[in-house]
Amino acid sequence: MLHVGDITKLDGANLPLVDVIAGGSPCQDLSIAGKRAGLAGERSGLFMEQIRIIKEMRQTDAKRKRGSKTANPCGIIPRFMVWANVPGAFSSSKGEDFRAVLEETCRIADRSLSVPRPPAGRWKPAGTILGSGFSLAWRVLDAQYWGVPQRRKRIFLVADFGGTSAPEILF
Repeated sequence: MLHVGDITKLDGANLPLVDVIAGGSPCQDLSIAGKRAGLAGERSGLFMEQIRIIKEMRQTDAKRKRGSKTANPCGIIPRFMVWANVPGAFSSSKGEDFRAVLEETCRIADRSLSVPRPPAGRWKPAGTILGSGFSLAWRVLDAQYWGVPQRRKRIFLVADFGGTSAPEILF
């Protein structure tokens, strides 16, 4: 894993080619234990920086036509995104923040896509969005089942911008 510095100062056009961008914006603004500033908060709002970087990388890749079909059959750079955060993201801003996470992530692949709120008004702990040539899946996992001696639930979101493998990867 390569750490490249402060995300607010990075230019996706100047980053090395990668297949996966992984991040987890600080959770304080989304947590039910915090002040609930949501994605508008200074810390949790860093999620939008992750989205910006991916868009810049993809735009640059498209201009240079540098996507390698040898390493990445679909030729999309970066192909995958991973995001993690606290389950409070489901209810932050009455569920609007998680809807925005889903929509902004999907819009990397399809700028016109709109993600509606769930019919019951509450996000389920797992779900999938299948688009035209891309997919996204989320799931709540608890660290106690992964070798950590404490309960620590987190939402994990996987996006595949070049295919439908996100649910297969996550589930």
